[in-house]
Order: sequence, then structure tokens, then C-alpha cells
Amino acid sequence: MEAKDGFSASDPRYERRVRESFSRQGLMKHLGARLTELKPGSAEVRAGYREELGQQHGYFHAGVSGSLADVACGYAAYTLMPEDSSVLTVEYKINLMTPANGEELIARARVVRSGKTLKICVADVFVREGNAETHCATMLATIMCLANKSDKSHGNATQRG
Repeated sequence: MEAKDGFSASDPRYERRVRESFSRQGLMKHLGARLTELKPGSAEVRAGYREELGQQHGYFHAGVSGSLADVACGYAAYTLMPEDSSVLTVEYKINLMTPANGEELIARARVVRSGKTLKICVADVFVREGNAETHCATMLATIMCLANKSDKSHGNATQRG
């Protein structure tokens, strides 16, 4: 299971595991986001425009761009993690280069460096209008592998004692 950049998944069932995890993302459901592409070391997430995702000028809100890029980076990294692990963002920086004015937002992420615990990822965010895509943002993210920690939900963390 080697991708063109040389990364390979240690878990042969990574795609099922990653898609199952994505399906539990409440924010992605709220945004109407879809995990549209997945390979070892890369992921693509898309969301269509609707008024609730816009800001006052009618562009996609920057928070949507950041959320899609963060999740795409996390799941690109998660494709390279062991089956018995979980994924968590440690930090990210996003550069917004032009307003995201279009019908669909697309975040394409790839792992740049894959260490045992930390993965460094880059996500490029594009806005699509018709057949044209415009590069509107770039994120650099550090993603952590939580070894021997289930990715399954444990309820709302604020409700735990």
C-alpha cells in the first residue's frame, strides 16, 4: 500500500478505520463535509457552499477553510498510524490568500514528514466555481499519534468528572 510519495500504510484496513472516524466528526456533519479521497499520507475533504457557512460578504467563512484543512491534515496523518491509535492536532498555521468565493471548498492534505509520534502535514485549500479552482489558503499542521488509545468516542469530555 505505497503511495506515489513513498508513504505506506502500516494498517491494511486504514481506509475503513479513517472513514469510520470521519463519520463520527460532529463538526464535519454540521458543515456537510465529505471525505472524498484517501491514500496513504493524503486526504481530501470537500464541502458545498450554503449560507450558514458564509461570512458577511457571501464568501466561505475562514473558519470553514481552517476546519476542512485541519481535518484533511489529521486524516492524511491518520492513514499512516497503527490500527490501535488515535489522532490529535497539536498546532497549525493557516495563510488565507484570497477570499473563498465559490460553490465548493476543497482541502487537499499530504504528510510531509512522518515520525513515530508527530506528523507534519500541509493542506492546500481551493474554492471551486464551475470547473475553475482557485487556491485560497494553505495550512501547515503538526498532528500527533496517540498510541494505544482508541479513536472511539468517550462522550463529551466536559461531562467527565
